[in-house]
Amino acid sequence: MAHLEEVEGIVLYQRKHRERDFLVKIFTKRFGKIMFFVRGAKRPQGEIFQAIQPFTTATFIADIRESGLSFLRGAKEIEQKRDLQLDIFSNAYATYVSALADAAVEDRLPYPSLYHLLVTGLHLIDEGYNPEVISNILEVKFLVVFGVGPNFSACSICGKTKGIFDYSDKYHGILCSEHFLEDPRRLHVDPKAVHLVRLYSVMDLEKIGEISIKKSTQEEIKRLIDHIYDQLVGLSLKSKKFIDNLYKWEDTLRKDD
Repeated sequence: MAHLEEVEGIVLYQRKHRERDFLVKIFTKRFGKIMFFVRGAKRPQGEIFQAIQPFTTATFIADIRESGLSFLRGAKEIEQKRDLQLDIFSNAYATYVSALADAAVEDRLPYPSLYHLLVTGLHLIDEGYNPEVISNILEVKFLVVFGVGPNFSACSICGKTKGIFDYSDKYHGILCSEHFLEDPRRLHVDPKAVHLVRLYSVMDLEKIGEISIKKSTQEEIKRLIDHIYDQLVGLSLKSKKFIDNLYKWEDTLRKDD
């Protein structure tokens, strides 16, 4: 059974289907993630063509089916993220966090808080915020959605909330320096990186200011988050591998900046 709806949503990705048609996955605020069939949307000036570009937010007029493919009939209030399409680093991170959100929940499962996080994060990247920092914040916040949610709030043994901390797989969260000996195999990550990841876990993205992080600290944040995802989530996303490869060529890509 089908029903025509106006739904707020953000485009996760599109795939060409035959010569003139597209399959478009949209994360809708009310109905969750839905795959839509879009017929004959090849004209660049066309409203539908503009609305189905990745990372675009819009109010979609949609024929939503209870099973199988749904159909897009139109769109209004279209907001494209043009800067995300122009910068290779911003585009790569936007693609990655969109894929991460897609993997975090099943299709057709409404998840307004995840939707809001993704929309806000992509808006910030488009506005010029450091895409790696915004992506790291989303990665940390998405852990709860994946159902793993390590303890970043306090020492997993004594509950201490201030001081120097490290991350422990054994205790599924952080340890204060007084209990480092309880896990000799703790990650031995830079305490500054642990501090920032703890902040990320509770940070309100809508109130974020400029964040300046040393390269060495950023590398440690990446090591910590990558470790947690490898151990607890187990995803292998092509978009993540692409980002990792990008940094091998970073000096070449940005030599003219």
